[in-house]
Amino acid sequence: MKVDLNSRYGLNPAHSEVVAASKLIAPCDVLDMGCSTGRNAVYLGQLGFNVTAIDNNPNAIDMLANIAQQEQMPNIKAQLYDINSAKLAKDYDFISCTVTLMFIEPTRLDAIIADMQNNTRSGGYNLIVCAMDTERHPCPVPFPLTLSAGQLSQAYQGWQLIKYNEDVGTMHNGAKLQFATMLAKKLS
Repeated sequence: MKVDLNSRYGLNPAHSEVVAASKLIAPCDVLDMGCSTGRNAVYLGQLGFNVTAIDNNPNAIDMLANIAQQEQMPNIKAQLYDINSAKLAKDYDFISCTVTLMFIEPTRLDAIIADMQNNTRSGGYNLIVCAMDTERHPCPVPFPLTLSAGQLSQAYQGWQLIKYNEDVGTMHNGAKLQFATMLAKKLS
């Protein structure tokens, strides 16, 4: 039986959409955008993915780097990176960005999504989960950025939408809000 490293290190469980995607996507080169202390990176690393985990919080990156070192997981690389710069340095088969875009500089959204798309290999995947603010479900949390209805699916025209919904969900802190959830495959 595999040891639950997330529990061992006091990390939240991997995001449910990351868990679901990992059942469809074979281990490959993955980018975990806005990794925080590494709940998704550690989970994917245990499954054999080669994980580059990025965040702009040096303490979180140090914690993840220490976990990877202690557990002898050279397939996890933790790197300090400001997502707002939208200057990814390499291409990936799978880019995961769960509950991260809400914290970016709003004027950088289009550049960040274009950068994710441009740095996804043909046949690769993007997973995004982001809070929404709609008339029916106003966002109760003052995030710097929230998506409007249909905004995310429009940004991925030309990609195959494996999964897309705009459902009400619960954050790990218990707050209920509407999320845009998308797993898309790059066709060319």
